[in-house]
Amino acid sequence: MPNQVSMGAMMTCSFGAAPSSLVVLPKNKVLAEGPPAANIMDHIPMVNIMPFGVCSSLANPTVAAATAAALGVLTPMPCIPATAAPWVPGAPTVLIANMPALDNVSQCMCNWGGVIAFTTPGTTKTMIP
Repeated sequence: MPNQVSMGAMMTCSFGAAPSSLVVLPKNKVLAEGPPAANIMDHIPMVNIMPFGVCSSLANPTVAAATAAALGVLTPMPCIPATAAPWVPGAPTVLIANMPALDNVSQCMCNWGGVIAFTTPGTTKTMIP
């Protein structure tokens, strides 16, 4: 069974250079082993999802512009996450603030083509079906 994701869970992006940690605000009013528990709507860029170092996706306009200026040599630029859609699939059988709970097998898609996934869920004992 997957683990419940909470504040401090570590994530990676397929186009990012460094890991990042998930920020979960206490607005859901549910704690998981101490820190606030996350639901699928905790996907807001620069609020819940922090930058992953530098981005190397050519779909990112800043990377495309820097690469064009460098005569076609891939030039990574600072990551600014662009996550418009919530995490999928989540755990529909467990609701947190009337939304499916976020488990560590869920993924979030960045507008620039990156896939954001969890490396550590932030909890060790709280499992959700």
